[in-house]
Amino acid sequence: MEIVYWSIIVILFIIGFVGLIYPIIPSVLFLLAGYLLYGVFFSFEPFGWFFWLIQGFLIILLFIADYIANMIGIQKYGGSKAGIWGSTIGLIVGPFVIPFLGILLGPFIGAVAAELLVNKTSFKDSLKIGFGSVIGFISSVITKTIIQILMIVYFFLIVL
Repeated sequence: MEIVYWSIIVILFIIGFVGLIYPIIPSVLFLLAGYLLYGVFFSFEPFGWFFWLIQGFLIILLFIADYIANMIGIQKYGGSKAGIWGSTIGLIVGPFVIPFLGILLGPFIGAVAAELLVNKTSFKDSLKIGFGSVIGFISSVITKTIIQILMIVYFFLIVL
C-alpha cells in the first residue's frame, strides 16, 4: 500500500509541474496536497512549524516571481499595465484556443492586442511588447521550476 501512497504523492507533484506550463492548474495547491496526503498516509510528525514557514516563504516567492518576471519582460520592451493584463489573459485563454502553441502565442497576442487597443501603441512597438511578454513568461517558468524543485527537495529531506 505504501507504493500506492507514494505514487499518489508523486503524481500530485508532477501535476504541480504541469501547472507551470498550463497556468489554469494551480501548481501550489497540488504540492500542498502532496504534503498533506503524506501526513494523512504516513505522519504529520516531520512537518514542524519551520517546515511550514519555509514552504510558505517559497510559495510567496512563487507568486512574486510570476508577477515580476511577466512585468519586467513587458516593461523592458515598453509595455504598460494594459500589456501585462493582456498577456495574463492570453496566458490563461491561449492554451484552450490553440492547444500546445497557445501557451506561447496567448501571452504574445494578448499583450499585442492590449497595447494596440488600450494604448494605441504602434504595431511595431506592440510586437516588441508581445515578444517581451513571451520572454517574461519563459523566465517565470524557469524561476518557478527552480522554486518548486526546492520545495519538493526540502519536503523529501524532511520526510526521508
